[in-house]
Amino acid sequence: MTDAPIAARRSTLRTHHGDTFDDPYEWLRDKESTEVIAHLESENEYTQQELAHLSELRETLFHEIKGRVQETDLSVPTRRGDWWYYSRSEEGAQYGIHCRTAAVADDWTPPVLEPGVPVPGEVVLLDGNVKAEGHEFFSLGAFDTSDDATLLLWSTDFEGDELYTVHVRDLRTGEVLADEIPDTGSAFFTPDGTGIVYTTRDDAWRPDTLWLHRLGTPLADDVRLFHEPDEKFWLGAGITRSRRYLVIAVGSSITSEEHLVDLAGDLTAPPRVVWPRREGVEYSLDHAVVDGEDRLYILHNDGALDFELVAVDASDPQGERRVVVPHEPGRRLLGMDAFRDFATVEYRSEGLERVGLLDYATDAIEDVTFDEPLYSAGVSGNPEWHSPFLRLGYTSFVTPATVYELDLSTRELVLRKQVAVLGGYDPQDYDQRRAWATASDGTLVPISLVWRRSFGEPGDTPRPVHLYGYGSYEHSIDPGFSVARLSELDRGMVFAVAHVRGGGEMGRQWYEDGKLLQKRNTFTDFVACAEQLVADGVTAPSLLVAEGGSAGGLLMGAITNLAPELFAGVLAAVPFVDALTTILDPSLPLTVIEWDEWGDPLHDPDVYEYMKSYTPYENIGDGSTYPRILAVTSLNDSRVAYVEPAKWVAALRAAGARDVLLKCEMVAGHGGVSGRYNSWKERAFELAWILDTVGLA
Repeated sequence: MTDAPIAARRSTLRTHHGDTFDDPYEWLRDKESTEVIAHLESENEYTQQELAHLSELRETLFHEIKGRVQETDLSVPTRRGDWWYYSRSEEGAQYGIHCRTAAVADDWTPPVLEPGVPVPGEVVLLDGNVKAEGHEFFSLGAFDTSDDATLLLWSTDFEGDELYTVHVRDLRTGEVLADEIPDTGSAFFTPDGTGIVYTTRDDAWRPDTLWLHRLGTPLADDVRLFHEPDEKFWLGAGITRSRRYLVIAVGSSITSEEHLVDLAGDLTAPPRVVWPRREGVEYSLDHAVVDGEDRLYILHNDGALDFELVAVDASDPQGERRVVVPHEPGRRLLGMDAFRDFATVEYRSEGLERVGLLDYATDAIEDVTFDEPLYSAGVSGNPEWHSPFLRLGYTSFVTPATVYELDLSTRELVLRKQVAVLGGYDPQDYDQRRAWATASDGTLVPISLVWRRSFGEPGDTPRPVHLYGYGSYEHSIDPGFSVARLSELDRGMVFAVAHVRGGGEMGRQWYEDGKLLQKRNTFTDFVACAEQLVADGVTAPSLLVAEGGSAGGLLMGAITNLAPELFAGVLAAVPFVDALTTILDPSLPLTVIEWDEWGDPLHDPDVYEYMKSYTPYENIGDGSTYPRILAVTSLNDSRVAYVEPAKWVAALRAAGARDVLLKCEMVAGHGGVSGRYNSWKERAFELAWILDTVGLA
């Protein structure tokens, strides 16, 4: 048995606004150092040693997850042009296989494909398993076919750093063209199929430039279509469903600006701005043709906290705005998709996602309704400008991922597919509900609960609870099904989500109240949810495990400092636990664009003081009072560097934490390992630790 790795302490002074912090573990940031790599490997070896007693449980959990998945399966085909596109998986294969088969001209009903049964006329476009051969990590980025269906574009990442290399294949001959473009972000074909539009990043990993590459020409001749110099703004691009405009979108966390290029003209012509950027104003658009007139439908928050939808003349977008869906406090408009004859509006009300159909003639919205009290629903996979069906994705904590199509002539919801869960899964064996906690300022914070009925109602007797949280970027943790979660529920665990401020579950104000100089609300809300579950008899501190990842990992570090006695264990995935150090350094990837979310501590002493008061790494208390901690990270993570949890773990041990572990994937990125079997094994590893922590191992 080896002892826990002890990182050497080496003074690194950081001075800002008259405050000096001596960081003893900053030397771990040198990713090229053999000493740093050796330290990370020793952490992995120690974690493996300390959790060796769970090896059998991990194997059991992996086989439970695997046993519930229909390994050979297919997606519901999506029509684009004269083809049905779909992906399929095969038993024993890590990655998906992307295919197509010819469509009958007027038949919009997707063919029913049976798992394991050969598809007539199938054309394999890309087999991820073949592309991944010889690589420990594989991620498929862009995937596009030209409008005439003769060319395929795809991009690959073999490191996990989210820098992709674009490739092109001629589907008529099978030839891979010489047009290979490295270090890209997004990429797609021009409508005429003669070029590729793609983004590249700056040294801070920010997508900042949009390029046009003409097939068959040298990369050196690529045309720069747009460059965003402001380091607070990222860039993205796409083509409207109408195929009329190239939309170039730039945005920060709180401000956006969109530009149009009319594809009926010269793609390299200077784009025209729709609405000039104004600090704090966000908007997004889509294009429609109504009564022969080109319209832009713009979703915005200019004087409308929860957003409103307006229509403008596409030739004069800064002219008169006609309100289509007015602002309604508490109804957060999320998105709008324009089709030939109607549009969809997605919004959030009472904490749930909803979908409505917008009538162009009357501006009336007709809601698509579902029966469950907690669910997630959204528009999904509708590339065609005109179709008699609207495809929707649906799920809940107890309902597996489901694909519906709404028959637009009858308004009937047609079930196209529900993901099979093997092993006799019956949704009636499980239940879900919402509870509420009262925050320290009196705010009611929602908690979602899901459990197996045979163990009784939560609150009958204290039970193990797995409490998840995030609470940043207005990102909502919506109801969703998880095969892996069944292994917890079937052992008596209650799974819960704390919908804390900083997320978007309860509207835009919910987000505003959990960011910048109100960020502490995110942490105290989570503690309040944990305390409420204990007070209601749902659980006890010795039975409560918390989990969060990325910005949710910051939440985990903060609640560990705030209320260590309230939790038996804390699982922090790719955790943003050294937030102040990162946000102070504009040379680090993605730092400057984060200032709208966290504040700018480099130039604002109040932000510096506030962040220093909560950032987990700098606020560790008496480690002997801390719960068990497992931190999981990846060496090639370009969003939250491995050094943050590595420093945090070192500092926790130095403070006397008795059971703190670090697991670092040496070839992976922010999303962890690649491949479905590897992902299942990774989740089995984490679940075994959770179950062991609450005595269910």
